[in-house]
Amino acid sequence: MKTARLTAAMAAVVALTVSACGGTSQSGEDRTANQKPTDGKTFTMGLSTDPGTLDPAVTVLSIARQIGRFLYDGLIHLDSAGKPVAGLAQKWEATTTTADFTLRDGVKCADGSPLTARDVAANINHVGDPATKSPLTGVSVKAGTKAVADDAARTVTVTSGAPDSFLLRNVAAVPIVCAKGMADRAAVAKGQHGTGMFTMTEIVPNDHYTLTRRKDYTWGPGDWKSEQPGLPEKVVFRVVPNMTTTANLLLSGELGAAQVTGQDQQRLRSQKLFHADIVVPMGEIFFNQAPGRPGQDQAVRRALTQALDLGQIGKVLTTGNGQPAKGLVTGEPLACPGDSINGKLPAFDAAAAKSGLDAAGWTPGADGVRAKNGKRLALTVVYGTQVGPTMVSAAELILQSWKNIGVDATIKAVDGPGTSQVLFGTGEWEVSLAPLGFVLPSQAIPFVSGAKPPEGTNFGHIENPRYTELVGKASAQAGESGCGDWLAAESALFERLDVVPFVNSTIPTFANGARFEMNQGQILPSSIRMYS
Repeated sequence: MKTARLTAAMAAVVALTVSACGGTSQSGEDRTANQKPTDGKTFTMGLSTDPGTLDPAVTVLSIARQIGRFLYDGLIHLDSAGKPVAGLAQKWEATTTTADFTLRDGVKCADGSPLTARDVAANINHVGDPATKSPLTGVSVKAGTKAVADDAARTVTVTSGAPDSFLLRNVAAVPIVCAKGMADRAAVAKGQHGTGMFTMTEIVPNDHYTLTRRKDYTWGPGDWKSEQPGLPEKVVFRVVPNMTTTANLLLSGELGAAQVTGQDQQRLRSQKLFHADIVVPMGEIFFNQAPGRPGQDQAVRRALTQALDLGQIGKVLTTGNGQPAKGLVTGEPLACPGDSINGKLPAFDAAAAKSGLDAAGWTPGADGVRAKNGKRLALTVVYGTQVGPTMVSAAELILQSWKNIGVDATIKAVDGPGTSQVLFGTGEWEVSLAPLGFVLPSQAIPFVSGAKPPEGTNFGHIENPRYTELVGKASAQAGESGCGDWLAAESALFERLDVVPFVNSTIPTFANGARFEMNQGQILPSSIRMYS
């Protein structure tokens, strides 16, 4: 279980590579505006790194899960408004504890064999069983969740291991692997035995992944039909680690699509390339509240937050293109729209920060650094290098702000695995700038409450009774009916400064010779249209 928890934890903290969610297509005056859809073409998408395993019950990397979106379908899909539409299932109903699905007739696996209700139930049971050590257990599907199948009626009945406001969305989003894959996870790791629109036909690790469209695919989303102009015959995912090279390949047409960050965005926008955007968390502060750490004292957390001009830091972090955070969840369509942050964080006031530390017993020494009971106010501030180069400048601005009020702060830059090791392993940190990204408010629960590492993923050692109480109320209400309590629960975290989210970033996926829609942070395969 420890391995699974750490893997899931890594998924959350590496926000830009793992948890990017949401999206709104923006076309502008792009090059395809006056062109017609063209059949028989190949859609080539750039990836910043190799995806590794493609097993959807194992991988937590957004790059791997994007490829998996082409290979494995879920029981239902969500439309642009967040409403469920048919996927592998044609009918469904759910409460907070049970969900029933009726499968479409005629769904086939990639090898042509029929998909059965028993196959679907096996996938859900696999993720719901803690013994499988899936990183999705407890985050997307509650531990102990059970599914029972009736092959003759094509029905699957799911009983959640615990009340879940978003049981329908969570269970229905489990990527379904066919029976042969359930018996051969090594093949699934290579993208085999799928239920999706494409099949894997070639893998060259660290170079490219080639997929071919299935002509028999007709089951989603909604009443989608396969005979539509402009659908790609093949999809190639090409590994291109350098962002400037990626931008050059987009402009030359060697890549049909790629997510681009940094300054290279500007020259792509100037060429009027189509782009679809996703919102990701960028600026977020966690304090280590473990016994003996300064962040255990709410007064210290307040003072440290007051010392920061979060608006200015957000501008540095997003090069002026960010937007104020409104909550922990950025995945669009939002399950619970609203602003749970407004009015909950203290305003920038360095004088008040100094007074707060004085009142908390942290007084300046001869060198200007504050101390209490002989212990200096020293903070190790960790951030993930994968968030991007602007994080360095933002972290330095934070450190200077804290030094101005008598804090001895140092920066520690770590990569994705290193971030996970520090936060969930060694615990040697006081402040984390590694943002977490969530699609649903319930996914935050194990990271901001409950068991601490190594038994759990509550890396900040947060104990917020009000949050726990409101989560309990929210979890007992289905879907949007519990949104008021979910938003109030988040506000309880912000009021105590257990988490300080302050800015989000918009990341575009550019295209040349193609258009598509973003859905839950990923390109929707059925929406791709090729142009020439």
